[in-house]
Amino acid sequence: MSILMVLTSNDRLGDTGKKTGLWLEEFATPYHIFRDASVKVTLASPKGGRPPIDPRNEEPHAQTEATKRFHADSEAQQAFANTTPLSTISPSDYDAVFYPGGHGPLWDLAEDPNSIKFIETFFASGKSVGAVCHGPAAN
Repeated sequence: MSILMVLTSNDRLGDTGKKTGLWLEEFATPYHIFRDASVKVTLASPKGGRPPIDPRNEEPHAQTEATKRFHADSEAQQAFANTTPLSTISPSDYDAVFYPGGHGPLWDLAEDPNSIKFIETFFASGKSVGAVCHGPAAN
């Protein structure tokens, strides 16, 4: 089984000037669940490269076992730093797609034509589409 995790590339909270991005816990927990189940996971984002992480994730109350595990996992760190540009990926290569939350998806994934194509293609073919927290804003 292979799952595509689509992460935000947006680092601004609308026009407020505040920084935002991915909520790390909402990425790290499913990522490790998938990997622990021997699922092939590909990370993608609209721009490719390292997705922005909401700076509030650095606060002590935001640290969880999953985020600590992510920070200690060099393979996960490498994959996260090098997400594939979403425009270069084919929906037919994946069995499911998953969208972690954070405020970032509200501004880029909600309007990204490649992301919308993925969701529509997966629904039409009966493949699983999953999302958590603000992830459903992708469409």
